[in-house]
Amino acid sequence: MYVKKFEDLSKDDLGIAGGKGANLGELTQAGIPVPPGFVVTSKTYDKFMRDTGIFSKVMDILDQVDINNTKELQEAAEEIKGIIIETPIPDGISTYITEAYNQLSERVGEEDGADVAIRSSATAEDLPEASFAGQQDTFLHVQGLDNVIEYVRKCWPSLFEARAIFYREENNFEHSQVYIAVVVQQMVDSDKAGVMFTVNPSTGENIALIEGSWGLGESVVSGSVTPDNYAVDKETNEVLNVTISDKKTMFTNEEGGTSIQVDVPEELRNERVLSDAELIELVEMAKRVEGHYGKPQDTEWAFHDGSLFLLQSRPITTLGDSKKGDAEEEEVDLEVLIRGLGASPGLASGTVKVILSLDELDKVQDGDVMVTTMTTPDMVPAMKRATGIVTDEGGVTCHASIISRELGIPCVVGTGNATKTLKEDTGVTLDGKKGLVFEGIKEVAEEAPAAQAVAAEAPILTVTEVKANVSMPEAAERAAATGADGVGLLRTEHLMLTAGIHPGKFIADGKEDELIDTIADNVQIVADAFYPKPVWYRTLDAPTDEFITLEGGENEPREHNPMLGWRGIRRELDQPEILKCEFKAIKKLHEKGYTNIGIMIPLSQSPAELVKAKELCAEVGFIPHKDVDFGMMVEIPAAAIIIDEYLKIGVDFVSLGTNDLTQYTLAVDRNNEFVAKHYTEEHPAVMKLIERTIRKCAEAGVTCSICGQAGSVPHIVEKLVKFGITSVSSNADAIAEVRKTVARAEQKIILEAARKRLE
Repeated sequence: MYVKKFEDLSKDDLGIAGGKGANLGELTQAGIPVPPGFVVTSKTYDKFMRDTGIFSKVMDILDQVDINNTKELQEAAEEIKGIIIETPIPDGISTYITEAYNQLSERVGEEDGADVAIRSSATAEDLPEASFAGQQDTFLHVQGLDNVIEYVRKCWPSLFEARAIFYREENNFEHSQVYIAVVVQQMVDSDKAGVMFTVNPSTGENIALIEGSWGLGESVVSGSVTPDNYAVDKETNEVLNVTISDKKTMFTNEEGGTSIQVDVPEELRNERVLSDAELIELVEMAKRVEGHYGKPQDTEWAFHDGSLFLLQSRPITTLGDSKKGDAEEEEVDLEVLIRGLGASPGLASGTVKVILSLDELDKVQDGDVMVTTMTTPDMVPAMKRATGIVTDEGGVTCHASIISRELGIPCVVGTGNATKTLKEDTGVTLDGKKGLVFEGIKEVAEEAPAAQAVAAEAPILTVTEVKANVSMPEAAERAAATGADGVGLLRTEHLMLTAGIHPGKFIADGKEDELIDTIADNVQIVADAFYPKPVWYRTLDAPTDEFITLEGGENEPREHNPMLGWRGIRRELDQPEILKCEFKAIKKLHEKGYTNIGIMIPLSQSPAELVKAKELCAEVGFIPHKDVDFGMMVEIPAAAIIIDEYLKIGVDFVSLGTNDLTQYTLAVDRNNEFVAKHYTEEHPAVMKLIERTIRKCAEAGVTCSICGQAGSVPHIVEKLVKFGITSVSSNADAIAEVRKTVARAEQKIILEAARKRLE
């Protein structure tokens, strides 16, 4: 029971094999060709934890952690993972893995040991896959017994990522009853590979849509090559359509296990990848997989030495609405300029903007047709502005196709030379179902969206914007889904705590670019989720006691009261290189097209700090107010009292941080349980400072928001609206209620004004 081959597993073995392992076993038992392998079961993990004596240590840590304290939760997760990684696997357990790996190596004929992929597989059936996105580890091209054992152990800690701990606590899953298995599977060095949808992903038609190219499947999925495209009737196995593309590049394995992109041999570039016999073999597999799961599937496949393997299968989540497709399939009496593959259905008209590099993304404005060689994730903000997408390369499974379908934007891919044929600033119309681009503009009917609007519940509209507070990039999608009007507070310190490395260490080690990328990559996730709505990035504000535990944090000063100590803008002006890295990170994102990001400085007590911060920002070539909106937090009573002086210097927005403003006004440490009962945002002194700041900003025409806990309290929000607050930023789970409160408060103000006029 400690190690199980795929052949000995089924979907009923979720408890010992986890989701991935049980699924691969189920497919294997169903006769679907899956690369061979085995699962190091959850019982092995359990035996490791108990035999080494670390199970009780881990449970003790979990029993004491406050999951609502982000710092404490992250520290607990890191401590647990460190315990597991540093604990040697007992010989008895290693023996089970050794025997299974040696048998697999012998089975696949690898004397030096099988080349395998190693993936973690959680066993809690009710935990959705998305809850572990980016947490369950995968290691590719692992070869040799010692390496296999080492990477199996590296998979186990993924069960204790902070987000996984939080999710289990929130959903009442007992930590001691959730286990993890590890999948060890032969790698496939494919001759040809690709993707197959068991139905047309754009229209829902019952045909298998197959794309393939030479080498590894990475070229098809990434869109770096325009693959051959095949359509096959699943009922008759009749090949309905074959499109042979010029396949210029391919991915192949370099000796040592890494994949590299190389030129396709000249004789293969325009050669058909899949024969009719291989197509029928794929379609037969499609029928079996779809029948087995009872719903259409998006699969990845590979041929190696004539043998077909299924590498992955998942439900299709972006199926086109067939009724919508029928409604949009109208005749276009215009000249066809270029043909490609219909990747996302619908008609769209607009002005052509040819994008050949990322620094041209700002050319794309609302309603334009974006034309490019192939889209990348960096282009998503511009794609969201476009009315249609046309690419030279790619197939219906590439990045452009998937994103366009998710955004509901018509898309034509694989045209070959759209960037040369379509002329800048000319009008075109594209048919995303038929894969055609026409000369000229055709008015597109808006009837379907109007009908949907009638049926949908009318949204609550407010003049006062309701924004979200975001601490971690992982929470961005959930916060955006609430309909929030932007992000009123994006906390930087949580990004640093997640990275696990003190920002000063990046600088000391000469890794400034790595620090910039760490910040930019995480902020981009949030900016992308909310684009084009505003996202206010607060520069680093972490008390010294939060940085001590980070790698490189051993030299942090030990302060008697960190809340009143070296933090916020006062610290960043003492360590300007860190602040400059933050400015460079936001500048980098603006250059990518994420111009919805603004910067605000925290914990300022003097207008001179604002002046100096602006100067540092300008030094990196990023001019406040011209290149980027630049604001400040009001968290210290001094800032609220002399807010006039800050406004004279110039700010684009002000955000009230009521958590700190309250503790500094009342001399109450909000982290001290002995005085917690005296902490209240509703104290008259605190409310007077809040009101003063809001009214002074209104007089100066400066946007004023609130991002502290007070912004999530309905009866306080009602007062803020009366004061004239521009926006309220609250926790994601309070946004719906806060929006209702704001609407009621606004209606009450209107009603009271109307009554006065009648008096």
